[in-house]
Amino acid sequence: MSDVLLSVRDLEITYGRGRSAFHAVRGVSFDVRHGETFGIVGESGSGKTTVGKSLVGLVKPSGGTVEFDGQQLHDRHGDVPLDARRRIQMVFQDPHSSLNPRRRVGSTLVEALTIQGIGSPSEREERAMAMLARMGFSPEHFHRFPHEFSGGQLQRIGIARALIVSPSLVVCDEPVSALDVSIQAQILNLLSDLQDELRLSMIFISHDLSVVRHVAKRIVVMHRGEVVESGDTAEVFADPKHDYTRSLLAAVPIPDPAQRRAR
Repeated sequence: MSDVLLSVRDLEITYGRGRSAFHAVRGVSFDVRHGETFGIVGESGSGKTTVGKSLVGLVKPSGGTVEFDGQQLHDRHGDVPLDARRRIQMVFQDPHSSLNPRRRVGSTLVEALTIQGIGSPSEREERAMAMLARMGFSPEHFHRFPHEFSGGQLQRIGIARALIVSPSLVVCDEPVSALDVSIQAQILNLLSDLQDELRLSMIFISHDLSVVRHVAKRIVVMHRGEVVESGDTAEVFADPKHDYTRSLLAAVPIPDPAQRRAR
């Protein structure tokens, strides 16, 4: 059995055609191993979220190959088959916009199971109740609407929706950037605990290098749709090779007014 769960090679994603074509992602390659957290970092517009969306079928690739657990992820039309969609789930950046405001949170979790054809109606509701309990909610929260929850609670519900179908890989797209610092730590600790408990692989997408440094063992740095640097997180942070990586690290604030960075 290979140690690699996901293998991305020369991924290309282009919007439009002809002279108006925009190359959002160009020649991106990386591997994600079983049980690891892999980081994709870069500023807004670098293409990192577009890469994540292509893995869950929200964006079709224009070129390159993606293998998931030894099989081609995309079919000849660029779509991701339903079974692979179950095994690769996504946690979105803004929980307020990623959850249907007209649907009760319990119904949202049940819907994910229904789409995948998992269990009977009673089993789906029971499984949704159990997942909410694992996230720290009580049975009464099952029938509440998204507007009745805080931002941190909504993000836990988004995580529950991703995990309820028992995925192998979870793509976390800036999962804590919209939250207060104190809540960020809670969500990061929750993700770490769930990863150990469920033996998940994770792709952690973020512009916040301090967060990525805490959660990811290996990273790629993206700039203008391309990977400019990759390697073990500790090595990249200790000795960055690319000027763009150095610029990102120099922009990280130092919580000590007595220290100043060399520019």
